[in-house]
Amino acid sequence: MTALDDKINERFPGLVVRKDLVKAVKGNAIVPSYVLEFLLGQYCATNDESSIQSGIETVKEILRKHYVHRNEAGLIRSNIREKGRWKVIDKVSVDLNTDKDAYEATFANLGIKKVIIDSDTVKAHPKLLVSGVWCIADVEYEHSEDKNVEPWILGSIKPIQLSKFDYEAFLGARAGFTTDEWIDLLFQTVGFDPEMFGRRSKLLQLMRLVPFVERNYNLIELGPKGTGKSHIFSEFSPHGILISGGEVTVPKLFVNNSSGKIGLVGYWDVVAFDEFAGRQKRVDKALVDIMKNYMANKSFSRGVETLGAEASMVFVGNTKHNVPYMLKHTDLFEELPEKYYDSAFIDRLHTYVPGWEIDVIRGEMFASGYGFVVDYLAEILRHMRNDDYSNRYQALFTLSADISTRDRDGVNKTFSGMMKLLFPADNATEAEVEEILHLAVEGRKRVKDQLLRIDSTYPETDFSFTAQDGRKVVVKTLEETEYPQYYHKRAAGHDGPTPESTGDVKGASTSNVVQPAAEAKTDAVGPREGHKVFSENQKGVTFADLFWPWLNGATNIVLTDPYIRMFHQLRNLMEFIEMIAQHKAPEDEMTVHLITCADEGYPEKQQSNLIAIEAAAEAAGIKFSWEFDGTNTIHARHLVTDRGWKISLDRGLDIFQKFELNDAFNLANRLQAYRQVKAFEVTYLLKGDAT
Repeated sequence: MTALDDKINERFPGLVVRKDLVKAVKGNAIVPSYVLEFLLGQYCATNDESSIQSGIETVKEILRKHYVHRNEAGLIRSNIREKGRWKVIDKVSVDLNTDKDAYEATFANLGIKKVIIDSDTVKAHPKLLVSGVWCIADVEYEHSEDKNVEPWILGSIKPIQLSKFDYEAFLGARAGFTTDEWIDLLFQTVGFDPEMFGRRSKLLQLMRLVPFVERNYNLIELGPKGTGKSHIFSEFSPHGILISGGEVTVPKLFVNNSSGKIGLVGYWDVVAFDEFAGRQKRVDKALVDIMKNYMANKSFSRGVETLGAEASMVFVGNTKHNVPYMLKHTDLFEELPEKYYDSAFIDRLHTYVPGWEIDVIRGEMFASGYGFVVDYLAEILRHMRNDDYSNRYQALFTLSADISTRDRDGVNKTFSGMMKLLFPADNATEAEVEEILHLAVEGRKRVKDQLLRIDSTYPETDFSFTAQDGRKVVVKTLEETEYPQYYHKRAAGHDGPTPESTGDVKGASTSNVVQPAAEAKTDAVGPREGHKVFSENQKGVTFADLFWPWLNGATNIVLTDPYIRMFHQLRNLMEFIEMIAQHKAPEDEMTVHLITCADEGYPEKQQSNLIAIEAAAEAAGIKFSWEFDGTNTIHARHLVTDRGWKISLDRGLDIFQKFELNDAFNLANRLQAYRQVKAFEVTYLLKGDAT
């Protein structure tokens, strides 16, 4: 166990579970994770290995005996008949039989219907009336000569969800974690290994939880297949429901005017639409109109009566094209069904999560550490829906007056939700508040910038905020930074100024330049001094672009980096050598000298790898050598050439996020431009005569 796992168990005893246990007990049971974790929380909420193993066997036995597989339903029904009573785990839904004036339950997997259930139970758990709830139930069998009487009797029923929790204890325990630790705890709770993701990627994925903690929050996430977009909404919480985008009707979602029955938005905290994208999908225009009104006003009509609801709306779907293609030819909403490809609908979205920034999920990305029993966290998040944190930045930052009321609402709701998730006790530093506010503004800006492409009536907006000291923070989306030559396209007939017309768009640069006047670039004159800032998840960054213009013509290069020890760091060094070999003239020789620190754990392995790099470099006319700093105290990372250039690297060569090293068919493994980078900065200084 890690130190974080120890702290998690210490601060939240009995409320956390090791996340890899879900797979260990699931087998072929088709049940949501929160159902399994409910059981694991009863028997495995500990860090004692022997208790865990014993608990796993207990949970497996419970599932074996009581979970109803559809293909074994006949056997279970027989057991109930023969024994008179049997406990089952199944999804139960309830309908009102008006002819009998009685509520009747249906067991989805067990295949029995018209089981009488008392009205008090239905009143206590109204979601039984809509789409069903996973329950642990005692079912009895009593034969009757009357063919009109069903033999099935419901002895007891318990929905699988937490019965109570101590919110003040939750807040007190949160105080024992740093922000990074808390983010990792939440990340492990949703099932992923935090070591495999950067901070921005973690925050983007945690934004998927905001609909659970904010009322009437409208989120969309479009991106490539396999990034886990729908996982949280199908597996994470008993208060959310995932439905296919093609199965939605007005009666199912809002209200059946003939029966008066309220739809999903009246019973669930989150209604998520899976596979929402697809231009060819058939959509009822009346549904779109009602949905637009609900997303804007939190209400819908039933005849002459207007009803309100609190359900957040989530739309997830796959994109067919990559980001630069969409920005050049269409827009980032191109895959919406035709009737949803409407500026009024899009404008009601509070944020757009960039699904293309989230890596395709691989087996090694799943968590093996401890996280909350998801049902516990789901109840905490539901409790916090009553709170409003949207004003927590206002003492520190002021949004641009140019931001409209609807834009401001989107920013505020996203900010409020993320603050509740990360800082429920309101203990964020100014820098942390700025980080969350920046993310919230960016999410709404992504929506608005695409609206400018779709509808010429929308005005340009200054998405920025100002700190107390007067510092102005201008927010850009990552795709705006990566593809500025395509990003600022506007709808036909747009009269407002565009970055193209004002000359603000730079060339196709991969850097997010903080100070344009100090931009490090090359042109006919040659490389220049400057500073570059790169955002986490940015792509298109290569060693050749970063270094070669400043290394070209040099015969001697000294690289100082204390962290050339682990395999991926040594691989980065080898790729640096490869870059030089590819760009220098074959007849030229160059010397590359490394100053680093010895690996105290595996010095022999480190040296053998450096010797291998030396041999490989020699074949390309590159004389590679190295030395270990005797004090092991160097921290600076930089390159110095004999032509006077010094390149300061805050991360050294370690700029790329983890990727699949063993996949020969992964472009990221073969080409640096297809890798996501960590956040880093580079400074170019001319220390001497470079002529």
